[in-house]
Amino acid sequence: MNITEKIFRTHLRDEPFPGTKVLSLDLVLCHEITTPMAIADLMERGKDRVFNKKKIKAVIDHVTPAKDSKTALQGKILREWALRHKIKDFFDIGANGVCHALFPEKGFIRPGYTVIMGDSHTCTHGAFGAFAAGVGTTDLEVGILKGVCAFRQPGSIKITVTGRLQKGVYAKDVILEIIRQLTVNGATDHVIEFHGNVVAAMDMEERMTLCNMAVEAGATSGICMPDEVTVEYLWPFIKGEYANSRKKALADFSRWHSDPDAVYKKELKLDAGRLEPVATFGYKPDQVKKLKEMKNIKIDQVYIGSCTNGRISDLREAAKLAKGRPLAKGVRGILSPATPEVYRMALKEGLIQIFMDAGYCITNPTCGACLGMSNGVLAEGEVCASTTNRNFNGRMGKGGMVHLMSPAAAVASGIAGRLTDPREITRKK
Repeated sequence: MNITEKIFRTHLRDEPFPGTKVLSLDLVLCHEITTPMAIADLMERGKDRVFNKKKIKAVIDHVTPAKDSKTALQGKILREWALRHKIKDFFDIGANGVCHALFPEKGFIRPGYTVIMGDSHTCTHGAFGAFAAGVGTTDLEVGILKGVCAFRQPGSIKITVTGRLQKGVYAKDVILEIIRQLTVNGATDHVIEFHGNVVAAMDMEERMTLCNMAVEAGATSGICMPDEVTVEYLWPFIKGEYANSRKKALADFSRWHSDPDAVYKKELKLDAGRLEPVATFGYKPDQVKKLKEMKNIKIDQVYIGSCTNGRISDLREAAKLAKGRPLAKGVRGILSPATPEVYRMALKEGLIQIFMDAGYCITNPTCGACLGMSNGVLAEGEVCASTTNRNFNGRMGKGGMVHLMSPAAAVASGIAGRLTDPREITRKK
């Protein structure tokens, strides 16, 4: 069996129709954009209840602070609901961060978990060896009320990344190349499993970047095998459960590995040594080119942040290039650390000062610019070098163009004023 089949088997509650699996849920995650609709409908039906207040985590993150009366109302509905049901893990303004960075940072995600949220990038949490999927309003309602969710059993695609990444090539480049090869529909109704020595060498934040964008290839989720890296990341939260023995934790996590003889619908192998810094073009995540082939494209904005690349490791890599190198004239830069803790660490390490000296505007943790709602929306005809996850038409603002790339590439592009391979900047020093 592969890891997804193992998780489905252990969480199976019912199979009302052949192939439709009703799974028990370990976590239901909520934010203020999609959850208020579910709350309102449950209230209208006289079912304003939660299945388990400890297994529900909620945050206001997409537009924060509120930018208008409508977004203020969305926050108010979620806030009052969390208070009404005594949901302890509710992160309001001041304590809030981007959901898919904040919840792992708090130690909420564990190997073998089933996790849902009304957000397509819930697949991020598969980095921990969990089955994590974005769902619609009806499924979210049922999850909140009953702690279950129905899924068709997904197939699995095994992707093995071997070799060694070149300098200037990051997890973002790896996943963009995978999406290019699979196409935006290539993993529909499948879970993408990430394997190989390159993935094993990645830290948890890099693995989250891989899994975060699995949905851009149409996947239900992305998933990595839990290992020593997973144990180390979660250790502050789990050490009491394993009598301070990392070996016991690792042995327990290992049961969530795919078996050597597991069957896959498709397998793909990548030689990491052949990968180069890339970026998207056009309006689909599978439209990917090498950055050195796009160097004539001028930009208006650089955006560093999001659930894909707003973590501390992302800021560290970006700051290496930004230090002592200001933004090109006419280019504005926006940095949004993904969580308050990332912000605090960046302040302590001097990263915020580096970005401010380079001319960047520093904002609070928010998803706002990524989905074109606040804190960095583009005007018609403007171009952004972005570390986010979607380049759909109008995604960051009507008539704007978004080029997705790594944080280092985004900073390099800001320095040059055009799309730029980060190695071009480092060679000049």
